[in-house]
Amino acid sequence: MRPSDRSPDQLRPVTLETGVNRYAEGSCLVSFGQTKVLVTASVEEHLPPWLRGKGQGWVTAEYGMLPRATHTRGRREAASGKQSGRTQEIQRLIGRSLRAVVDLKALGERQVTLDCDVIQADGGTRTAAITGAWVALASALDYLREEGVLKTDPLTDQVAAISCGVFKDTPVLDLDYEEDSSAEADSNFVLTGSGSIVEIQATGEKRGFSRAEFDRLFALAHGGCETLFALQRQAIGR
Repeated sequence: MRPSDRSPDQLRPVTLETGVNRYAEGSCLVSFGQTKVLVTASVEEHLPPWLRGKGQGWVTAEYGMLPRATHTRGRREAASGKQSGRTQEIQRLIGRSLRAVVDLKALGERQVTLDCDVIQADGGTRTAAITGAWVALASALDYLREEGVLKTDPLTDQVAAISCGVFKDTPVLDLDYEEDSSAEADSNFVLTGSGSIVEIQATGEKRGFSRAEFDRLFALAHGGCETLFALQRQAIGR
């Protein structure tokens, strides 16, 4: 039995609340159980210098954890003057994941920045951020089309992410912190609505894992993402 009394293929309760920031073009408060991430999508009519004049836009992300998002207070990275390697790796992952489902030429010469701030962490913050970031991005692009800025929808597909792991020799879906901290293996799957793989991160923590275990993790992730895709569509009214 899992610590949360969930079955191996059961997600934590997931909510995707839109319109939580009155100023951002798109926003989403995403909750996976006790993990909560606030995502805002900001549209800017300028690009990084290396992209100017190329007839395309850009989607990027920034990620951070509030000081008391975890059991003990963490120091703000701004106070130390640099981001940790973990932060840089996660925000690059979020950016890659969203760009995989955006037609950058259709976006035009503008940038959308997705700010992902972890309010509370109980495992799976990067996967929650990706799932919520798609909703915030879709909301921002809908706004641009309503305003007549965009003629077509630059989104080509949905993207969502979920964690899976081997806990007490059993492959399970959507690890919380208690499971993640003691799992024999853990993984993160980033998948699109059409079934493509954007990224898979899989690590043996206490032992290696078998091909059969990996196949089961992949199957769990696929089923979990199908549920997330439905929740995303519901959140933005599509």
